[in-house]
Amino acid sequence: MALRVCARFLRESAGVSRRLAVSVPQESSSRMLLTAGSAACSRGGRSGFIFTPACFITSEAFLNRLMKGKVAEADGGIHRLPASVPPDRGEHVSLLMKHPDQPDNAKILKVAIIGAPNAGKSTLSNQLLGRKVFAVSKKVHTTRTRALGVLTENNTQIVLLDTPGLTTPSKVKRHQLEKSLLMDPWNTVKEADMMVVLVDVADRWMCSRLDFEVLKCLAQHPDIPAILVLNKVDLVKVKDKLLDVTALLTCGVVNGRKIRVRPVIKPPWAERRPERDPEPPADRDNAVPEDGAERDSALSKEQLAALRSQQGWPHFKDVFMLSCEDKEDVDSLKSYFIQTAKPGRWQYHSEVLTDQSPEDVCTNIIREKLLEHLPQEVPYSMTQSIQLWQEGENGELDISVKLYVKKPSHMKMLIGTGGKTISRIAQEAGEDLSRVYLRVVRLKLSAKLKM
Repeated sequence: MALRVCARFLRESAGVSRRLAVSVPQESSSRMLLTAGSAACSRGGRSGFIFTPACFITSEAFLNRLMKGKVAEADGGIHRLPASVPPDRGEHVSLLMKHPDQPDNAKILKVAIIGAPNAGKSTLSNQLLGRKVFAVSKKVHTTRTRALGVLTENNTQIVLLDTPGLTTPSKVKRHQLEKSLLMDPWNTVKEADMMVVLVDVADRWMCSRLDFEVLKCLAQHPDIPAILVLNKVDLVKVKDKLLDVTALLTCGVVNGRKIRVRPVIKPPWAERRPERDPEPPADRDNAVPEDGAERDSALSKEQLAALRSQQGWPHFKDVFMLSCEDKEDVDSLKSYFIQTAKPGRWQYHSEVLTDQSPEDVCTNIIREKLLEHLPQEVPYSMTQSIQLWQEGENGELDISVKLYVKKPSHMKMLIGTGGKTISRIAQEAGEDLSRVYLRVVRLKLSAKLKM
């Protein structure tokens, strides 16, 4: 097993004089050393490669295939520019129904990206696609329904199934959320060839154990290969922690083999850390499932009890450490998907980027900006209605959207002083939509109080 190390975040730790050894019991008794400030690795006495980002690779044969794929791409493989979303609904529907223009040696992989709310699933999908088609914000439940993205490179098509964060029936009822938040993630996983479990390692509560709903999803679909992706590693100051988190969330097992993480040299300034962190807040504790979640589960009470005592999942095929906002990091994960894809028929034409309609993309981007600029529950209570969607003579797109607000106080916050808030939301959303539709977008937002 080889460990691919992100040169960028190791360089940040160049001043740390600690060395780590990661050993995996194998027939060859190979050992790998990680040294702060260097991304080079050695395996069994042979010189290794330099990898970005950090990840576990299951076998040397797979590693060789991955490197050959990069060489072939550099030698003149077909490079496609990222697709775009047609601004016309009829054109978009025609494109979705268009016969796939697949080559003779076509390959395909359907990837379901799951995780707790706000782990970075939509950010990862956008980076893989090369365009922003999924809404992203720091608030939870930004993604409200299952959405699909299509990445086509050379002879391979990767279908990304972006899902809402896994949640429970009681939380949906408590916060008056759409039922799609409850059903879509579970239905999406059933059609996937691979599951990507995304974990925010910058969140001290989320990185100590897998979300219970995620564990249930993995346990209900043990036949679907799963990989663990540790996101936001750039926000982790002590990089040694990443290996400890990996051991916790994988139960010390990756691809059926045990891993060991132990310090070799400890810096003299290192302080002994407490063995246990304080208990997390009640609303962030996922160790105990809620009654509704347990009642609706296909797992037996014994299986649920066993999962409740687990911190991680011991059946991950590989582990990646990256920042979803870093293109170089995400490109390595994209290469992994391409090498994992199996021969099969494409599902979509190579020009398809997403199954979302142009109007859906528009309303999602606007909702993202509402979540960014308005406090607390205000944006969650708003609804939208498209009043105008018109293409001009020079190809520019004029869009008018009316926002319906429930409370006068919410209206005041939306408009802002002198109309600055709603104007800023319209400007930022219009700029994002221009990049999605590849044309000038003039977006106008208006607000109406709906009692």
